[in-house]
Amino acid sequence: MSLSAIFKPGQLAFIPYVMAGDPDIATTRAILAALAANGAAAIELGIPYGDPLADGPTIAAAGARALANGVKLNDVLSLVKDVHAKAPPIILFTYYNPVYQFGLAEFARAAADAGAAGVIVPDVTLEEAEPLRLALGAHGIEMPLLVAPSTPPERAARIAEQSGGFVYVVSRLGVTGAGEAPNLEPLRKQIAALRAVTKKPLAAGFGISTRAQVDAVRPIVDGVIVGSGLIDAYSGARREEAAGCVAKYVTSLL
Repeated sequence: MSLSAIFKPGQLAFIPYVMAGDPDIATTRAILAALAANGAAAIELGIPYGDPLADGPTIAAAGARALANGVKLNDVLSLVKDVHAKAPPIILFTYYNPVYQFGLAEFARAAADAGAAGVIVPDVTLEEAEPLRLALGAHGIEMPLLVAPSTPPERAARIAEQSGGFVYVVSRLGVTGAGEAPNLEPLRKQIAALRAVTKKPLAAGFGISTRAQVDAVRPIVDGVIVGSGLIDAYSGARREEAAGCVAKYVTSLL
C-alpha cells in the first residue's frame, strides 16, 4: 500500500513521531498501541542517532536517552516487526550515516522484512537520495522527501516529483520543536506553490504541537506531523502511564 493511501479526502492525516527506545522499548511499544487506537494515520518511528542535525532539544534528548539505554538499529527493526501488523503504516525516521554503515541494499531488505512502509532521511540531499530511494523502492518502501521554506521553487518541484508517498513540508526554518509555531503566511504560499506542481499529498511538520496550530494548518495541508509536543506529553512516564499520557494529548490535539 502506498503511503498516499493514508490521506483521505476531507480528513487531516495525523502522523505522530516517536523516538524508539525512549525511555525503553517496552514503553515505545505501549505508545505505538495508544497511537494506533487514537487515530494515527501513520507513525514516524525515530531511530536514535548521536548527531541528529534536524532535531530540536526534545527529540535530540529522547534520542540520547535511547542511545544510553543501548538501543540500536536492529532493536528498532525488531520492534517494527513485532508491531507492524497491528499498527498504522510505520515510517522509519533515520539519518544517512547509520543506513550507509548498514549498507543501502541490506537496510532496504531489513526494513522491508520488518514491515516498514516508508523511510525518511532528512540529511540526504535530492542529488544523493537516488541510490537509497531505488534500493527501498525495490522492496516496495517509499521515501518521502523534505521541502524547506527556503527551497527554491524549481528545486521544490523536483523534490516533490521524486518524493515517495507524500511530500514532507517543513513549516518553518530551523530544527524540530514545540516552542515556535510556523508562520502561516509563508507556509500558505509554500503549499500553494507545491500544489501547482504536484498532486501528491502534503504533510506539514516542525513546530506544530497544539490544537490551535493544527486547526490553523488544517485547511491547507493533507496531513500534520507532530513530534516534540507528543514526546513532551509523556516525558518521565513509562509503559501504560506513558500510553495514557499519549491518548490524552492526542485527544487535546485533534
